[in-house]
Amino acid sequence: MNLYAIRAIYRFELARTWRTLLQSLATPVISTSLYFVVFGSAIGSSMTQVQGISYGAFIVPGLIMLALFTESISNASFGIYMPKYSGTIYELLSAPISYLEILIGYVGAAATKSIILGLVILATARLFVDFEILHPWLMALFLVLTAVSFSLFGFIIGIWVNGWEKLQVVPALIVTPLTFLGGSFYSIGMLPPLWQKITLFNPVVYLISGFRWSFYGVADVNVWVSIGMTLGFLLACIAVVSWIFKTGYRLRH
Repeated sequence: MNLYAIRAIYRFELARTWRTLLQSLATPVISTSLYFVVFGSAIGSSMTQVQGISYGAFIVPGLIMLALFTESISNASFGIYMPKYSGTIYELLSAPISYLEILIGYVGAAATKSIILGLVILATARLFVDFEILHPWLMALFLVLTAVSFSLFGFIIGIWVNGWEKLQVVPALIVTPLTFLGGSFYSIGMLPPLWQKITLFNPVVYLISGFRWSFYGVADVNVWVSIGMTLGFLLACIAVVSWIFKTGYRLRH
């Protein structure tokens, strides 16, 4: 294992975060604060509790997951697409490092940035509402698994796209709507029975539900099902990335 190469890629990608600190951290924090003002105060004043939890506290896990999904995909997809766009990816592919080391460097940096952002949003939420974390170790596990899984997903998107505009298509048209419809701001138990069954086909529901369980011990689906779905998504992304590296899909040409 070439640790020097992994560290070089990892540090290079993290350095980009510090150069764009306003966009990387300040913008999501401001957006989260606005969510608390609008949803927590305006809507929360008429919806006092959900599943026995104050509405402001109830939406905290959903807001963290919303930021985690978006930033993980954005960081990883941009990180690998930029070398493709500039042509420097051929230098990377011809260097004496394996595909696994490239993957660890890029995905590790993207996941690290997303986890930092999630923790910053968690701290920001404390300024608006009081909440508790019943299972902090499980919360950390969900945070890491989700960040790594969606960073892998973003890595796949970055390899797949062939234009800047496509980098925005998947997060804007697929991931964000699925997150909003996945119980970020409400319990799916509040929906009519038919829509509850339809919502269960949304994989984001299981991630948000499991993450919320680690906070308050309540969930829309069984926590073990949530863990299984998270691990399943992670393994699926690993399988796709392995196939990409094995075949050279959109990397060698």
